[in-house]
Amino acid sequence: MRALVSARLGADFTKLWAASAVSNIGDGVTMVAGPLLVASITTDPALVAGAVFVQQLPWLLFSLISGAYVDRLDRRQLIVIVNVLRAGALTALATAVATDTVTVAVIYAVFFLLGTGETLADTASGAFLPAIVAPDRLASANARLSATFTVANQFAAKPLGAWLFVIAAAAPFGVNALTFAVAAVLVAKIRPVPAPPSRPRTGLRTDIVEGVRWLWRHHLLRTLAVSMGLGNVAFCAAFAVFILYTRQRLGLSDVGYGFLLTTFAIGGLLGTAVAARLQATFGATALLRAGLLIEVVTHVTLAATTTPLIAATVLIIFGIHTMVWGVIVVTLRQRVVPPHLLGRVGSVYSLLDLGGAALGSLLGGLLARVWSVTTPFWIAAIVMALIAVAAWRPLRQASAA
Repeated sequence: MRALVSARLGADFTKLWAASAVSNIGDGVTMVAGPLLVASITTDPALVAGAVFVQQLPWLLFSLISGAYVDRLDRRQLIVIVNVLRAGALTALATAVATDTVTVAVIYAVFFLLGTGETLADTASGAFLPAIVAPDRLASANARLSATFTVANQFAAKPLGAWLFVIAAAAPFGVNALTFAVAAVLVAKIRPVPAPPSRPRTGLRTDIVEGVRWLWRHHLLRTLAVSMGLGNVAFCAAFAVFILYTRQRLGLSDVGYGFLLTTFAIGGLLGTAVAARLQATFGATALLRAGLLIEVVTHVTLAATTTPLIAATVLIIFGIHTMVWGVIVVTLRQRVVPPHLLGRVGSVYSLLDLGGAALGSLLGGLLARVWSVTTPFWIAAIVMALIAVAAWRPLRQASAA
């Protein structure tokens, strides 16, 4: 597979692809181990959900600023530096866990730093890809990266993270630190790309406003960003307490929780395999609309069921939807946004998308504390139904974009 990717998309993409694969394994391990670590210290739903919230909070605080700097700085070097710093933060967390000095506050602090790094590295990666991949190969490159994310982050890493945590609580975080270090080396080996044409230096605020204004004036991208921003409030309100949901509602063990999360990966892998064929057959508009309906059905089913097999089945379908939706939206954005604005427009999109996730994570813990672990799922279903109604007509532009 490595040779095939290299031949079709170039050696530089292969390095970026390999770095993504390695770091996604580490990210997935921490995604599972993080809630398990907090849940080993406290059973308070709000505190468990807070660990997710603090990692997403930087998207609310720094997303627009990060986008502006991504368009000002060397994107390749920025990714390298951020990966090195994230490796250091995770090493500190692993040490605290191993020496039994870890607290909820320490976990929150490290996760906040990881989230801050994500606002820079993820935005820079999305903006960097069009510089090393030809425009007509962007959809293929995004599909391969999505497939790698699915296999590494969601399929391989989730049970691995749960298993490592059971063996030694510090191990998952040490593994993630190592993966970030390896990813930094791989990205550093990518050839420097020519800098974009120089522009008159403007203030940070002016740069940010330019990105916000461009996205807001593009009707389709605005609809997609707002829809998923609100949708992520609903989704993350439900899934912020997923570890408690699997224990209390489905009766699963910690390892069972990790395996249930891999159903996302199974669906995601299927989604990346069929995304191009589905889009050619049905068009982007039909797929995006169908995705909104799938989100409604997913939340209703998870709220109502107590059977792990039913939950796993609906999560596979949901995983197909997320990958198909993601490939369509990311490729569309990379094609229509001017190169010098990719970082800022991408950061505005991420602010709405992941900022919504941060708010949802905080809200989900509070809802579960007041009512039950299924309450956020019922509310999410209602919210997604309203979003589907509002976005239905604007999405008709997607197939023509």
